[in-house]
Amino acid sequence: MPPTDSPAPGGIAAIRVEGVGKIFRTWASPAQRLIVPLLHRIAGYAPGLRHRLQASIQRRIHVHEALHDISFELARGEALGIVGLNGSGKSTLLQIIAGVLPATCGTVETHGRIAALLELGSGFNPELTGRENIQINATILGLSRERIDAVIDDIIAFADIGDYIDQPVKTYSSGMAVRLAFAVQVHVEPDILIVDEALAVGDAAFQAKALARIQQILANGTTLLFVGHDLNVVRAFCQRAILLEAGRIARIGSPEEVVEEYLFRVHAKAARDQASPVRSARGFRSADGEILDMRFAHGGRHLSLAHGAALPVEVDIALAPAVANVACIVDIVDARGLPLSGRRIRIPEHARASGRVRLAATFRAELALGVYRIRARLVQAPEPNQHHARVLCRYDSDLSFDIVDNSIERFSGLFPLPVDIALLDLPADAGD
Repeated sequence: MPPTDSPAPGGIAAIRVEGVGKIFRTWASPAQRLIVPLLHRIAGYAPGLRHRLQASIQRRIHVHEALHDISFELARGEALGIVGLNGSGKSTLLQIIAGVLPATCGTVETHGRIAALLELGSGFNPELTGRENIQINATILGLSRERIDAVIDDIIAFADIGDYIDQPVKTYSSGMAVRLAFAVQVHVEPDILIVDEALAVGDAAFQAKALARIQQILANGTTLLFVGHDLNVVRAFCQRAILLEAGRIARIGSPEEVVEEYLFRVHAKAARDQASPVRSARGFRSADGEILDMRFAHGGRHLSLAHGAALPVEVDIALAPAVANVACIVDIVDARGLPLSGRRIRIPEHARASGRVRLAATFRAELALGVYRIRARLVQAPEPNQHHARVLCRYDSDLSFDIVDNSIERFSGLFPLPVDIALLDLPADAGD
């Protein structure tokens, strides 16, 4: 069974997807478009040949299963991000939910007005002006004439295409048409907003304006379903995320958890293509680097600590001699696997002359009451930006620790931040 999900407690489902699958059938060659119907007709008149004819028909049709048994629910006002490699079925799923494509099997329920930012500009009439296309598209999306008159100036100002608004759309650049389409969709006050890579339109200034508009829409209670390769947008806007792989749900969880799994799979795939990596019970390793073991310096696989106590961790690492710019990332995660904090520790060239290194790091367990785990990664990162690093190894250790102190008087949340506090006398006339 694939992973399933449910809306937030007490939430009303804006989108319910249950057992959805999509199969595309294509012809093996153009000639088969004529031959296959003929074989179907012959099979109807020759029952004795039906089995052989059906086998011949199947050989002439290619079947691609784009989606398989997709199920989840999205509550009103929730934001869900969908990530995955190209060809994983993300856009197909959005098109089914938006009603553009029919599902081969399963059901989709949506409640409320949907604005879908899919192939922006594809619904424009090139012979009509931008202003006329705004009116037509807004009408199709369910806006009354009075409402269109009230928002058309805002749409035109948001698109920012100047006097071209009264020129035929066929004179627009592709960027101008996309900006206008985006402006229409985000000003119709949708109950559900479906976005497929559309936040990458225009220049940096327009993208910033688009993100701000999305944020405003979400603040008004709109449900968001977002697909994109900009993982920072998934982290910023979404409460939950789904990882699709080969048309199946590979992971559902918090955005940070799903994004990390996605990046891990991306780097693991790249490493498989380059260096014949190996997956072990501990995680993933490549021929260029491996984490041999992780332990607490004082022994044991679980520690009970007071708030602020020392947390000494040792990591044994093996590296290929030719690999440079290597860092070990040691993460502290909560019980759900959500990263809380960690350190990227560069391994200098002289420290790995023998090919094996023992890294010792001592954290201060300044965390709230609870149970935590430790994991590590080896990355090759010439640049400081983690998201462009090549993952050499991921080690899912069984090390865990719990904080036994209740720190409610020290701080709220998961961990403290430095803060300067002062108490001052309030003037008698304050607030008058």
